[in-house]
Amino acid sequence: MTIGAVSHIMIASSLLALLWGACIGSFLNVCIYRIPNDLSIVSPRSFCPNCKKQIPWYYNIPLLSYIILGGKCAYCGKYISFRYFLIETLTAVLFLLVWLKYELVPGPRQLMLTPINNILLVPIYWLAVFGLILGTFVDFDHLIIPDRVSLGGIVIGLILSVLVPSMHGQTSALSGFTRSLIGACAGWGILWTVGAIGKKAFKKEAMGFGDVKLLGAIGAFFGWQSVLFNIVVSSFAGSVVGITFVALGKKEMQSRIPYGPYIALAAVIWILWGQGIVDGYINWLSTPPVTG
Repeated sequence: MTIGAVSHIMIASSLLALLWGACIGSFLNVCIYRIPNDLSIVSPRSFCPNCKKQIPWYYNIPLLSYIILGGKCAYCGKYISFRYFLIETLTAVLFLLVWLKYELVPGPRQLMLTPINNILLVPIYWLAVFGLILGTFVDFDHLIIPDRVSLGGIVIGLILSVLVPSMHGQTSALSGFTRSLIGACAGWGILWTVGAIGKKAFKKEAMGFGDVKLLGAIGAFFGWQSVLFNIVVSSFAGSVVGITFVALGKKEMQSRIPYGPYIALAAVIWILWGQGIVDGYINWLSTPPVTG
């Protein structure tokens, strides 16, 4: 296959990944609104959150319809939250980045993405991104993480590790499952311990149990290393945002702030660049200092 042919395949497949991500983002908007309210995600069809009129397919094209209609409902003329467009865009971009990790041609990945050489990992990572976005925005709205994201993520992670052991860099189903189980236990156990210590120290719940289950799911998908990485990155990100809100007067020191979105952010960073960051850090530690 010529370089030109490979280039055309990558461009075409990247556009498909982007479009697929936008479509999944549209479905995510439905899930984020309906799941916490115990509504079916299948029926009825999408409807305007203001006038409740069902939206026909030609007004429900991901990204494009929002732009053409100027962010308004075609029937009642009221503005529809920009977040619908944001979620579709975010999902499309993340799906594209996951696809770009795949080594169709061996060599460094664009944007320094950590490469993967098993194409089966692409839909697995897409599934993980789906769950992380769903959990993030439900947590923002309701301060909960749905069990179908957290507990469901643990179960699916364990099953997929048997079917695709290369999720954990393994070749046998047993070793893949073992790594996944260790990761799930590490994520669940470490964060539960942190929450228990925080409860004793502050005399109130310091960690939502949904966060504990979510980190368990991340461990099941990506292993114990991802758990340690996640705790460091999510704690730092959450602290920076929390302190910023307090400094700006948006929150008080005792205000409850959802932690799930920062766990999800750290997990996305791990998916795209995590192993490369860890390898780079280890190399930095092992490099002897230069003396004058």
